[in-house]
Amino acid sequence: MKKTIQRRLFTGVLVLMTTMLSGPAYAVNYQALVDVDVRKFQNYFHKEFPQVKLEDFSSGVYALDEDARKQWMEIEEFPPYELDIEAGKALFNKPFANGKSLASCFPNGGAVRGLYPYFDEKRGQVITLEMAINECRVANGEKPFPGKKGDLARVSAYIAFISRGQKIDVKVRSAAAYKAYMKGKEFFYAKRGQLNMSCSGCHMEYAGRRLRAETMSPALGHTTHFPVFRSKWGDLGTLHRRYAGCNENIGSKPFDEQSEEYRNLEYFQTIMSNGLKFNGPAARK
Repeated sequence: MKKTIQRRLFTGVLVLMTTMLSGPAYAVNYQALVDVDVRKFQNYFHKEFPQVKLEDFSSGVYALDEDARKQWMEIEEFPPYELDIEAGKALFNKPFANGKSLASCFPNGGAVRGLYPYFDEKRGQVITLEMAINECRVANGEKPFPGKKGDLARVSAYIAFISRGQKIDVKVRSAAAYKAYMKGKEFFYAKRGQLNMSCSGCHMEYAGRRLRAETMSPALGHTTHFPVFRSKWGDLGTLHRRYAGCNENIGSKPFDEQSEEYRNLEYFQTIMSNGLKFNGPAARK
């Protein structure tokens, strides 16, 4: 009798679990799954660099190297991207042929950096700030800005500048958003190119170490400070310009700017920095 009751209870629990997992009433908390990844990711850097505060990771490699940080702070007193911000402001408010402007597309006077990237549930894809800027132009009968630098980077830099201090809090609310997140995660950890390297290989395992003449920056905080003015470039560039350069450095063919691959990667990387603050634009070597 006792065994019969136990079997019935077990069968009932099994049926209930099966119903929960397969039925329409069962809702997966995708954000909870992502939050576990965020904690593991950030804890990795806390253990590697216990002297660095979480908020300081938004300074990139300058959070790890005190001498380089002092030099960088001197540069930031008279930032090389200052004129780009002014140019971006003018472009942001410049009327289109229809009388509207980029300012017509963005709320809060354009201080919207903290809203991007996000997953558009209706369109089923990640939307980045640079993508939104060009979509606004196209929707108003204008041509999109060319991809990784120039006017697109300038407008993005202006929006980033007036959004400084906004907290990163990117959400994953659906199965489709989680799929995009997982694609970005896979890209981050996958090895590629002639050197068989991954994003994580350089910016997790080798973070803080010297590779040739460079100290590798930590992946935590990577997306906080773009667009950046790189001394190597001599001008301003977007995050996707940097992605392309990384791919080329390891002998891998880069994807187009605003490709699904790079947008998903940006989505994943920004989520890993949840809790930090946007502080772009910035100067880098």
